[in-house]
This record gives sequence, structure tokens and C-alpha cells, in this order.
Amino acid sequence: MTDYSVRPTVKPNRPQFSSGPCAKPPGWSPEKLALGSLGRSHRGSVGKSRLQYAIELTRKILEVPDNYRIGIVPASDTGAVEMAMWSLLGARPATVLGWESFGLGWITDAVKQLKINPTVLKAPYGELPDLSKVDQSNDVVFTWNGTTSGVKVPNGDWIKPDHEGLMIADATSACFAQPLPFEKLDVITFSWQKVLGGEAAHGIIILSPRAVERLESYTPAWPLPKIFRLTKNGKLDEAIFKGSTINTPSLLAVEDYIWALEWAEGLGGLSALMARCNKNAATLDTWVEKTDWIEHLVADPAIRSNTSPCLKFSDKAVAGLDDTAKAALVKKLAGLLEAEGAAYDIAGHRDAPPGLRVWCGATVEASDIAALTPWLDWAWAQIQKD
Repeated sequence: MTDYSVRPTVKPNRPQFSSGPCAKPPGWSPEKLALGSLGRSHRGSVGKSRLQYAIELTRKILEVPDNYRIGIVPASDTGAVEMAMWSLLGARPATVLGWESFGLGWITDAVKQLKINPTVLKAPYGELPDLSKVDQSNDVVFTWNGTTSGVKVPNGDWIKPDHEGLMIADATSACFAQPLPFEKLDVITFSWQKVLGGEAAHGIIILSPRAVERLESYTPAWPLPKIFRLTKNGKLDEAIFKGSTINTPSLLAVEDYIWALEWAEGLGGLSALMARCNKNAATLDTWVEKTDWIEHLVADPAIRSNTSPCLKFSDKAVAGLDDTAKAALVKKLAGLLEAEGAAYDIAGHRDAPPGLRVWCGATVEASDIAALTPWLDWAWAQIQKD
């Protein structure tokens, strides 16, 4: 019988398991970044060409249809989602789904800020709303993969090919990790700090022809800040989707993203990235299934994320403890592992039920997750001694 109180001898080579910003790709170092665009204007030929190259590589790796526009926008995925909501919603009834903190945030935006009186469908952490109840004559806002709950939509089968409203998907932990049916989606947003481990602060917005048509035919009742404006003189501002950003980007962050995209291309593209995510998640799952003190927050494997699996203490392990006491256990366990250099940033999101969250995106190595799991058992054993 394994004695988990014995300190493991092998540590993960890279103990970065944060869910954002995420681990850099294997082999990354700052010296490998192209630096010719630094200190140059983002509107000059060099800077603009690098921004356009980042867009072109995004299209290639993500396999985005040719008639969809891709733009680099401010304020990470949050900025991209809110840009879409402020620019597109209000033309017809809307439905907003929430089953974790970010989706619940989009509900707050729609109800309290835009005040469009949307239909709201919620589910507890670890579960998914009944997608069959989504009125697809409405515009629909949802997270494809809930980073803070570990719940994903299983696929796009629930979306009708002829849906009347726009499908607006916050896909920041799904892009580059899960198959996305672009032909059924009208707005897709993400931040490259997630599955590709890029530096934060920039978002990507992808628009279908239907979304462009809405932008050009509808003017919202509320004022739009400059950083949300996707049109000029009633037409789509095409320059945004050709490397002319709305405001000044960090070209160093763009070069970092380009390096990650080229790394992904060298692996074999989207299929290879998804395979890495699946392998990482399976490695963690193997440990969870044989461990009695921890279990998945998401009971149904069909809706369990392969990038941000969230874990909770088993009922037996924490019998009689309230959430405050459980949160204290999380803090202690995560602190022990960080002090040992075995795992960084694995505490669950502050809004989620107390537990752990181990990032399994493509930039993480399965061997590091395998090396992590004995340390998780060791840390739990140390806590039980106290």
C-alpha cells in the first residue's frame, strides 16, 4: 500500500498549472521571439504586417472559414465578448446562459448594464442548463467552455443550422482545444493567454457574415466607447480585420502569440493541440478515479472540460466542514505545493466551490501532470496530520 506521507522525489519539470495566464509552450524562451517589430509603430508596415500575420496564422491553425473576419481587439477575452454584446445585442430578444463566473458576468452585463431584459438560463457549478430550452430565434450568449467550473457544451448539435438569432460564443478556453462548429456560430471570442500560453491583455473576435450583416444594419440605442466600435460610417471597419487595431497593441505580446502559433503549426495544427489537451485531461482523470479524497466537480464526462477540469473534495474527505473550512484546506494544500515548487496556481477560482483546478491545455505536458499527482496526494496527507 502506498504511503502518501512520503515526500515524492520527482517534480514536474514545469509546475505552471495556472488557468490563465497559462504555461508557455514547451521550448519557449524570450530569446526565441522575433523582435523586429518592437519600437516600431503598429500602424507602420512592419507592425501591421506582423499583426496581419498573427491573424492569418490564427485562421490557419483554428481552421476558420475564409468568409469569417478575425480581429485583434483590446482587453482580452472580456473585451471581445463585451464588444460583441454592446455592438450586436438589442436588435431582437436575447438569451444569456450562465453556469460559471464568466457566463454569470455576461448575464449581469445584459440585465443591469444593457438592460435588454434577456431570457436567463442558469445552472449550478458543475452542471449545464437544458440547451433544448434555448429559443434560437433569440440572440444567444454563452460560454463554450466554463473555465471556472470545468463545464463545456458537449458539441454544437444543439444549435440549429437555421437559427434566426446570432450565436455569440465566449470560447476562450475552448479555442485550440475543442472542435468548434464555426458554421453554426456567429461570434467567437478568445484570448491567446489560454491554450497557447500567450501574454494577456489582447482578445480575438471572429465574426460570421451574419454578424457583419447585423453590424451594418443595426445601431444600438446606447453609446459605444471607441474601443467597442467595429463599424465606420455604417459599414464594417475592414481595417480592424487586416491588422489595423483599434488602439495600440503590445507588439511584444503579438510576437509571443506568433511564436506560439508557429509552435502549434509545427506540432501538426489543431488536431495535434486537441490531442495534447485530451491526453493531459485523461492523465489527470486516471488519478482522480483512483483517489478517494478528490473527485470531479463535473460528474458527467460528456460536459467535462479537457482544458480546465475542476476538482472538489469528496464528501467523505471533508464530512462536516463548511465552505469556509474547505477553502482553508485549498489554500493550505496549494501553499504546500507552491512552497515545494511542485505546482503553482492550482487553487480553484474564487467564485467556484472550494477545490482545485489543474490546467490541462496544450502547452502543458502530460508527464508533468503525471508527476504532479503524487504531490497532490502527499500534500493531502500532510494536511491530515495537522
